[in-house]
Amino acid sequence: MRFIKLFCLLISCSFISPQISAQGNKNISATEKKILDQGLVDIQSVNPEILVELKYATPDNFMKKNVYGDLTHAYLQPEIAKRLSKASSLLKKAKPGYKLLVYDAARPNTAQYKLWDALDDLKIPARQKTQYVADPKIGSNHNFGCAIDLTVVDEKGNPLDMGTKYDFFGPLAYPRSEQEMLRQGKLTTKQIANRNILRMAMVHAGFTVNTTEWWHFDGMSKKQARAKYGMIK
Repeated sequence: MRFIKLFCLLISCSFISPQISAQGNKNISATEKKILDQGLVDIQSVNPEILVELKYATPDNFMKKNVYGDLTHAYLQPEIAKRLSKASSLLKKAKPGYKLLVYDAARPNTAQYKLWDALDDLKIPARQKTQYVADPKIGSNHNFGCAIDLTVVDEKGNPLDMGTKYDFFGPLAYPRSEQEMLRQGKLTTKQIANRNILRMAMVHAGFTVNTTEWWHFDGMSKKQARAKYGMIK
């Protein structure tokens, strides 16, 4: 009888969900289970050296409240997560002791609507809204698990000075405006150099730069993401 029980236990263990086991058997929320079921992966299961602090899962964002609810881990499409891991390795090689700190990754489209509506409270003109938040009807690359928001921390775990906080609205955050901001004395050469540390690692790993957000990088175009992956609801 004991042998039969042991045999049954071994059989049951062999059928543990590979997604759950890949997450170290941690507790998975309902939202995160849906994301995993769509084939995305936890960034830290791919590379544990990458740090995560989801800003929209805290009040430390432009909305001043938790938008993500039970979404507390960072997820990406597998190929994008692999590319991010490469960026982490490139950063480590260029700047030993430095690490990537992820602020946002895969985002359910329901949360996209909340961010979109919050711009009205900030009195952002309708014609400028898509400059800061993608129209939820179309979707952001975050909604397909193909975009990442992040920064770099030093050996002591302190984020590098990038000249603005995450989610800053305005030209001071624009990569395309850095030289103009430098001429005006609004950015320093050190702040731009810090942005380039992040940028070089990400670009060499295959990401593209967002021209209005120093923290945002895309793993592919939105057209490609829409064709290849379904939107995360």
